Amino acid sequence: MRSHRAETFTRVIDAVFACNGGFLTAGDALTEPVGLTAAQWQVLGFLEDGPATAAEVARRRGLRRQSVQETVNRLLRNGMLDRLPNPADARAPLLSLTRRAKAAMRELGVAQVAWAEDVAGAVSQEDLETTLRTLRRLREVVAQPRLH
Repeated sequence: MRSHRAETFTRVIDAVFACNGGFLTAGDALTEPVGLTAAQWQVLGFLEDGPATAAEVARRRGLRRQSVQETVNRLLRNGMLDRLPNPADARAPLLSLTRRAKAAMRELGVAQVAWAEDVAGAVSQEDLETTLRTLRRLREVVAQPRLH
C-alpha cells in the first residue's frame, strides 16, 4: 500500500510528464518558423553558453546521450553547429553554434519571451517560485543513488 505522500509524488510525476509534453508541443510551434524542433532548440540553448561535447549537453540537460547525439548530427547537417577540437578528449569534439544558429536563437528568444509572459501571467509568482524550488529539489533527490 502506497502512503499518501508517495501517491501525491506519483501524481506530481504524471503532471510533470504531461507538462513536458505540452512544453515540447509549444516548443515545436515556436521553433517551426526558424526550421528547428524543440529538441534542437534545447541543444542549441545549452551551447549558447559556450562550446561543449554532446555528452556534456546530455548530462546537464538530463537527457539520453544517444538522443542528444542524434539531434547534434541533424544540427551539424543543417549547418547549425560546428565541431571544434577538444584538447581534453580528441574523440569527443566540442560543439559550437554557427552564425546561422545564433540568428535563429535570437529570433526564438523574442518569440519565447512573448510566450513565457503569456503563460506566466496565468500563474502566481509565488506558485512559480515554489514549483521551481520543488522541481530542483526533486531532481537532486532523484539523482542520488537509492537502495531497493
